[in-house]
Amino acid sequence: MNLSSRLPDVGTSIFTVMSRMALEHGAINLSQGFPDFPVSEELVDLIYKNLKEGHNQYAPMPGAPALRKAIANVVSTTYHRTTDFETEVTITAGGTEALFSTIAALVKQDDEVIVFDPAYDSYDPSIRLNGGIPKHISLRPPHFAIDWQEVKDTITPRTRLIIVNTPHNPTGSILREADLKQLEAIAQAHNIIVLSDEVYERIIFDNTSHESVLKYPGLAQHSVAVFSFGKTFHATGWKVGYAVAAPHLTQEIRKAHQFITFSVNTPVQLALAEYLAEPRHYLELSQFYQRKRDFFLSQIKGSALQPLPCYGSYFQLCSYAGVKSISEKEMAEWMTKELKLAPIPVSAFYQQGDNQQLLRFCFAKSETTLEKAGQILRKL
Repeated sequence: MNLSSRLPDVGTSIFTVMSRMALEHGAINLSQGFPDFPVSEELVDLIYKNLKEGHNQYAPMPGAPALRKAIANVVSTTYHRTTDFETEVTITAGGTEALFSTIAALVKQDDEVIVFDPAYDSYDPSIRLNGGIPKHISLRPPHFAIDWQEVKDTITPRTRLIIVNTPHNPTGSILREADLKQLEAIAQAHNIIVLSDEVYERIIFDNTSHESVLKYPGLAQHSVAVFSFGKTFHATGWKVGYAVAAPHLTQEIRKAHQFITFSVNTPVQLALAEYLAEPRHYLELSQFYQRKRDFFLSQIKGSALQPLPCYGSYFQLCSYAGVKSISEKEMAEWMTKELKLAPIPVSAFYQQGDNQQLLRFCFAKSETTLEKAGQILRKL
């Protein structure tokens, strides 16, 4: 068969590659972003209860009403934005499907989409698969701040969408109030849609607040906000996320969603609806992960690695400039094979593979795992 690939330059994701390499070499896996500690037993029991009660058939396409109502209540309480569960909340098969469904629904052939590198690796292929043209803007360490004048200079009459991510994977940076106001002004002035990846909304540190697009009324009308229960409740394998958007945007997203996954795991949705009724289940997450971040930093103290600022997510960037002069990919592979610890090269998040001698470490791990990692990294 003479098959012409629509993504000829895309191979297996770096997360899969490094996790497989970690397994092959018996290395501690701080590469892929998943916890190695258990999910809440209460939440697991709620799923089992719903399974036993017979909730095992298709959920409604937009999501179980009980869960959408619970989400609407949380959004209203958290971001002071009245949210209609019927017309503004859609349950998806993880945050990645919410992102893809939004792009599939809203990006037309040759529409331009602004993406900030380093970027989560699904953005660019999703845009291209749907006929869009990614326009990459590179952010630089140590703060990875957005130059809003550069954004304005990049906008053309074909600009359809801007994708932002806060708290940011892989850098741990966050957008501040001033950033959101700049974004709001741009979206309104140019009639641009904002796709806001906020899957780490509850994992934010040092007494800072998460600045969601939903907090700003003018911006919210132009925005789709994407969230993930996998990140919030340590259950990445369940693949349950959701999108919140104004009705005119939600209507279009659901047109794509219904033909991508149609509906999402029913007993898990119903269990999550009950679990969200207790705010402490998500309000205490920042303190939980800040302790892990601080513990990881304490474990690598004395190492030649230099940590960069981390205000959110469960990833810590470190510079290895004082250790070796090899590329990030080579350094990640060397550490996995020789030191038995697997990180992620940050260059994998840049379209041009920029090498800045930075590695990403996931600290969503048990203290035992982080202690073992620290023993290895302090030898550098």
